[in-house]
Amino acid sequence: MASQNIDAYIIPSSDPHQSEYLPSHWESRAWVSGFTGSAGTAVITNTESGLWTDSRYFIQAEKELSASEFILHKHHNRQFPQYIEWLMSVLPNNSTVAIDGPLFSINQKQKFEKMLSTKEIKLKITNDLINEVWKDRPLKPTNPIFEHHIKFTGKSRGEKLDELRVEMTERNVGWHLISTLDDIAWLFNLRGGDVSCNPVFVAFAVINLNESYLFIDNNKVEPSLKAKLKDSNIMLLPYEEIFEFLKNIGSDEKILIDKTTINCGLYDAISHIKDIKNGLPTRLAKAIKNNTELGHIKNSLIKDGVALTHAFYWLENQLKSKGVSEYEFGEKLAFFRSQQADYYGESFNAIVGYQGNGAIVHYSADKSDSAIIKNEGVLLVDSGGQYHDGTTDITRTIALSPPNDEVKSAYTRVLKGHIALANAIFPEGTCGGQLDILARKFLWEDGKNFLHGTGHGVGFFLNVHEPPQGFAPATGGRAGTSILEGMLTSNEPGYYKEDAFGIRIENLIVAEKSEYKGFLKFETVTLFPIDTTLIDKSILNESEINWINAYHEEVANKLIPHLELKYQDWIKDKCQKI
Repeated sequence: MASQNIDAYIIPSSDPHQSEYLPSHWESRAWVSGFTGSAGTAVITNTESGLWTDSRYFIQAEKELSASEFILHKHHNRQFPQYIEWLMSVLPNNSTVAIDGPLFSINQKQKFEKMLSTKEIKLKITNDLINEVWKDRPLKPTNPIFEHHIKFTGKSRGEKLDELRVEMTERNVGWHLISTLDDIAWLFNLRGGDVSCNPVFVAFAVINLNESYLFIDNNKVEPSLKAKLKDSNIMLLPYEEIFEFLKNIGSDEKILIDKTTINCGLYDAISHIKDIKNGLPTRLAKAIKNNTELGHIKNSLIKDGVALTHAFYWLENQLKSKGVSEYEFGEKLAFFRSQQADYYGESFNAIVGYQGNGAIVHYSADKSDSAIIKNEGVLLVDSGGQYHDGTTDITRTIALSPPNDEVKSAYTRVLKGHIALANAIFPEGTCGGQLDILARKFLWEDGKNFLHGTGHGVGFFLNVHEPPQGFAPATGGRAGTSILEGMLTSNEPGYYKEDAFGIRIENLIVAEKSEYKGFLKFETVTLFPIDTTLIDKSILNESEINWINAYHEEVANKLIPHLELKYQDWIKDKCQKI
């Protein structure tokens, strides 16, 4: 920093594709700070270091940063870069703040410049400074890619490309640049293993009205797949050649990009093009699942329910004689899922939080030092699987001994909110932010709340966190996106008492037409019992009781045909009417 006259350096949780979950090569912020959560930004000045993260990681960050020089700053608005405000307050006029351009979107860069300029602070695009000091940095991933079969996708890559080109024509553009890994994987019906738990691969894509170009490490693509792609007019070019390719597009052409995800380096490469339009049609197309995908998703959730039945049955029996570590149970969840057909891997590292660890929203159990689960207290388990026919994400909170009134009251209020959102009937065009209150209402009435969003979009054998939609108490981002028919979203209200317990109940829900014209409703598609021993029935109304009983009847009816006798009896017990 000193050699380049830099007064502050910003290190995000990002890669050149603006990914949430990163290949290890780009985990710079985790390496420099010691904070391992998936979201956060580190800032280093000549005198101090700070780490900004959101409410999901406050407790985790406090623990992981306790032995470092990084100071935790609690970031309450992920849409607003509070660390820029902080830099403006600690740096003198005419200072220089630097960023590694490929790790920031052009929108971020422009926002930073506008904010910093009010104090005459310069923003400098520099080289990757972390690379100068991270001597054992992992290499860029080189895992092979593979096809996602049309029997799962319901559409060929040719059909998807044709639909995209229709959209491009309607927007009057001849070129489209895509950098987001899940959009590229979805568009080309390809998957890969470059990111842990996310079946995507590192690549860029450029599409014009006649050909498609995939910028990717050539060694990732086997000869037979290369031939198929060539037959589809998809040209393979080296990953690093994207910049030169973009510079050679004619200046009079028209190109479509997404300014929230296209990095600064890519934007510089197209800056000569006079007509740059903003948009990413695949984002919405990917979010609206077709009937083939929805059928497979429901099948994958039956398999997931079977695997969870095996796992929780195993846990109950183990706890009769000995404790089980949080880490061990996370491994067992993955094992039982792996026994199911078309299993690929976990959709994220399982969150197994016993007692106070359950209050850490994105807790990660350490193999050498995780808590021992015993027959007492409360256990929160948030886990998911990647199957070729769907991505799953489910959270259950279970009582390991008779719960006290405080836990039962909080749990029941979380459940009431979960049911209210699941039962919602709403006009077409309603945004997730408008529905979010349904999940919080009953907690608010008792002076309680949770700080994370109520739900996120879920991919189809893709990222477990998928834009654009979601439920959150905000007006922009996913909260400002309309919930449309075919969208798959999580419903996961919670409540957390630090150092005591965590509660979260999560199912996946699909938006579908209701019996009223112009209105939508949700179908709950996750299939696994909700722990009724934690319920304070006096807080529930008749409609809520009926919902719980109907849900458990459906769980039993759909899982029992796939279970051995001992597991059938277990499910029947857990699905008894209340």
